[in-house]
Amino acid sequence: MAEAPSSEAFSASSSASEVPAPPSSQPVIDGLSLEEKFQLVRSVGEECIQEEELRNLLEKKPNPICYDGFEPSGRMHIAQGVMKAINVNKLTSAGCTVKIWIADWFAQLNNKMGGDLKKIQTVGRYLIEIWKAVGMKLDKVEFLWSSEEINGRAHEYWPLVMDIARRNTLPRIIRCSQIMGRNETDELTAAQIFYPCMQCADIFFLKADICQLGMDQRKVNVLAREYCTDIKRKNKPIILSHHMLPGLQQGQEKMSKSDPSSSIFMEDEEGDVNSKIKKAYCPPNIVEGNPCLEYIKYIIFPWFGSFEVVRKAENGGNKKFTSMEELVVDYESGALHPADVKPALSKALNQILQPVRDHFKNDPTAKELLKTVKGYRVTR
Repeated sequence: MAEAPSSEAFSASSSASEVPAPPSSQPVIDGLSLEEKFQLVRSVGEECIQEEELRNLLEKKPNPICYDGFEPSGRMHIAQGVMKAINVNKLTSAGCTVKIWIADWFAQLNNKMGGDLKKIQTVGRYLIEIWKAVGMKLDKVEFLWSSEEINGRAHEYWPLVMDIARRNTLPRIIRCSQIMGRNETDELTAAQIFYPCMQCADIFFLKADICQLGMDQRKVNVLAREYCTDIKRKNKPIILSHHMLPGLQQGQEKMSKSDPSSSIFMEDEEGDVNSKIKKAYCPPNIVEGNPCLEYIKYIIFPWFGSFEVVRKAENGGNKKFTSMEELVVDYESGALHPADVKPALSKALNQILQPVRDHFKNDPTAKELLKTVKGYRVTR
């Protein structure tokens, strides 16, 4: 955001200063065709609601507004760090302005960091430092603190929240509890019931054309489209939901900040990354539900454009994979073994994370932020 991997395993140089940015972050020449812009933006999402609306938007509005957001709720893992940088760089390269909503009030409503707003805002500053260090292009990115923006335009925000609340039943709002990392059966506080109404309002408050969030946020984005139908608003926000990276252990559908063994954090040391990947679930011949292969697909290939394993000649020799499809064929057949995958994956991740480690070791402000955040107790 350990030492970079050796050139023996990857074609990229092992020097941290020469670590390549993800291909999506490279400057894009003016004059992208509509289809090129559409494909670039669409590639961010596992699901798009609706593709034809997205195409029409890009045709009519050269610089659409994309809304993304996060609760400052603890240390940042690679799904939130590396994947977000890759996705944001794609969107800005396609001409989008990305508004990243630092949902400090929302984290307080959700009782993150024990509901301590000062701690939550400290975590928010730490997260921004990571995105800067890992290579997020910030020329078309706006970081907006929810507490500041809402207080500054309260006369616009709260009537919108109230209207959304008035037009929806309590069961409909409770069905959105997944966006907070909760279940419908959880005992929710009144604040947590209010939360979905506010997040839905954020979309319109920020004048977002595209909601670029994870699949776990899908329900509230659909709520926003339903609200448009209710108020007879023609232009509905387009939902572009990105894939959720699983945790490292079997059956973990997503990484969890509260379970360090399930996540690789952005400032983890090289030894930590190596140890976690070595212990990760990676069954031979099985692709489905294999977290190591998911990290290769959603992080390594988008970043480097390839994945290379180093092995002895009697085990097949070194091989450079240029597509996930090619890798899957070898893995399912047994030609590619977990013992080959794990060291190469660890080296690739360490190469990506090295600039982040350097930043938090060498920048006094960042160093103090990390020390402070590591001392916080993460609350669910």
